[in-house]
Amino acid sequence: MVDQKITTKAFEDKQIRTAWNAEQEEWYFSVVDIVAVLTDSADPKQYIKKMRARDPELNLKWGTICTLVAMPTVDGKMRKIQAAKMEGVLRIIQSVPSKKAEPLKAWLARVGSDRIEETIDPEKAIDRAFTTYLKKGYDEDWINQRLLTIRVRKELTDEWHKRGVQEGKEYAILTDEITKAWAGMSTRQYKSLKGLKKENLRDNMSTTELVLNMLAETSTKDISVAVHPAGFEENRRVARRGGEVAGIARKALEEQTGIPVVTSMKASDFHNLLTSIIEAAPALVEEEDGEDTDNNE
Repeated sequence: MVDQKITTKAFEDKQIRTAWNAEQEEWYFSVVDIVAVLTDSADPKQYIKKMRARDPELNLKWGTICTLVAMPTVDGKMRKIQAAKMEGVLRIIQSVPSKKAEPLKAWLARVGSDRIEETIDPEKAIDRAFTTYLKKGYDEDWINQRLLTIRVRKELTDEWHKRGVQEGKEYAILTDEITKAWAGMSTRQYKSLKGLKKENLRDNMSTTELVLNMLAETSTKDISVAVHPAGFEENRRVARRGGEVAGIARKALEEQTGIPVVTSMKASDFHNLLTSIIEAAPALVEEEDGEDTDNNE
C-alpha cells in the first residue's frame, strides 16, 4: 500500500485500526476490530468464519471486499490483516446479527429508500443536500454557491462526455489541470494544504474559492464548446486554458486585497468516518422517523 498512514479510532473503549491510502484516497478498516466492536465476541476471528459460512454471498465476494493491509498487532509488530474500505465494511455489517448493528442497518435501509426516491424526483436530492449542509453549520449563501458548483460541474462533465473523454481517470486528470491552472497547485496538493483526506475539497472551500473554481470550470466548458477539441490531449489543453482564466482573476484579486485566495482553512476537522456513522445511526433514524410523523400530521 502506497503512502499508508496507520491510526486507531476509539469506539466504546475499543480500538478500530485504520489505514489511510493516500494514492487511492481511501480509508481501510480492520475487519476483525469492526466485528469485535459490534458483537463483543471473545473470538472475533472465529465469529467471522461462522458469519461467512452462514452468508454464502458474502463468502463468495470476500476476496473482493477484503484485502491484506499491514497494521500493528498486539505485540506492536506490523502484520498484514484483513481490512476493508467503507463499502465493504457496510456490506459485512449487514451480516452481523447484533443489537449494535441494527441501528446502522435501519439507517442503511433509510438511505437506500431516500436514494430511490431521489432518482424518481431529483429535486428531493437538492432539498436534502441543502438541509444536510445547514445541519453541518454552513450558511445559506455558501450553500447556494455550493449547489451552483454542482450544476456547473455537471455541465462541464456533459461537455467532456460529448468530446469522448472517459469518465474516471481522464476526468480526474482534466480536473487536476484546471485546478493547477487557477489555484497554482494540484488537487491533491490543495487537499493536503487544507489537511483533507476523504472529505470533498469543494465542501472545504470559501465562497471566493468556490466562485473561482466555478469560473475555471465554466470557462473550460465554454472554450470547449467554441473550439470542439478532439481527443484527450486537446481536451487537456482546453482544461488548462479554462483554468488560466480563473487563475488570472485570482491573481488580480490577490493583488488588490493582498490576501491569498487559496488558504489552509477548511469547513471542519476530519472526524472518524466509521465510528461517526455508527454513533449517529440511532439518532438519524429517530430524527427522520420524527420528521415523517410531523409530515403526516
